[in-house]
Amino acid sequence: MTSETTGSKSTDDLSPQRASAPKVNKVTADDIKASLNAGFSDFLARPFMSGFFGLFYAVFGIVFVWCLVWLGKIWMVIPAAICFPLIAPFAAAGLYEMSRRLQNGEAFGWYDILTVMADQRKREMGWMAFVTLFLLWIWFYQFRTLLVIILQDSAFSDLDGFFQTVFFTPEGWTFLAVGTCVGAFLSAVLFSVTVVAMPMLLDRDMDFISAMLTSLRVVQENPVVMLGWAAIISATMLLSLVPAFMGLIFTLPILGHTTWHLYKRAVSPAEV
Repeated sequence: MTSETTGSKSTDDLSPQRASAPKVNKVTADDIKASLNAGFSDFLARPFMSGFFGLFYAVFGIVFVWCLVWLGKIWMVIPAAICFPLIAPFAAAGLYEMSRRLQNGEAFGWYDILTVMADQRKREMGWMAFVTLFLLWIWFYQFRTLLVIILQDSAFSDLDGFFQTVFFTPEGWTFLAVGTCVGAFLSAVLFSVTVVAMPMLLDRDMDFISAMLTSLRVVQENPVVMLGWAAIISATMLLSLVPAFMGLIFTLPILGHTTWHLYKRAVSPAEV
């Protein structure tokens, strides 16, 4: 008697196969150093194109802060200046593509890079932009809440008055201390979900949730090294803001190119 199951597939064979999660590698301080060297080499290979993205980012920062002052939103200047570097990974999409092509030995021009950047709106990068903006909204909201609670009796009508209140009064010191702790937490969250997610979405056809989870795994597997990388980014970007944002013309491209090479070291190539 022939079994009714002969020649049929098992239930497990009929179930959809999930794509395996990207393999996360261990990275060391040497990987950070090698990635920085590679990022600097990419900058030197195309200095004008790389510098363009840095210049655009710097000009946007200047205009953004000027608009806040012009609109009388003095209280937003500090959180805007602090959170501004946090959107750098999203702004560096063109730099990732440049590094990808340089690494593969591919020729490219302005049209190639700008076209790839424009095409990202049709992919998962747009959702990552939403995640970034949502966390920045939380950052501004908590800053405003702390401002009302801690500095409720203080008055300032211009930028100098605001800085005087924040940096030279006991209430201002409390405000800075609490705000720094909350901001550090939000910055850590944003860094963890984007550190390799942005270049990964440009490099691979995958959803933004998987990219964020992979980014979190990279940080979880390499906490000390990634904390060091976060410190390098934060210190470099904040120092770049001092000369009227102009330092970003050089630092943003180098850090953007470096992020690409660090991603390639932290995440194994996709299986074919």
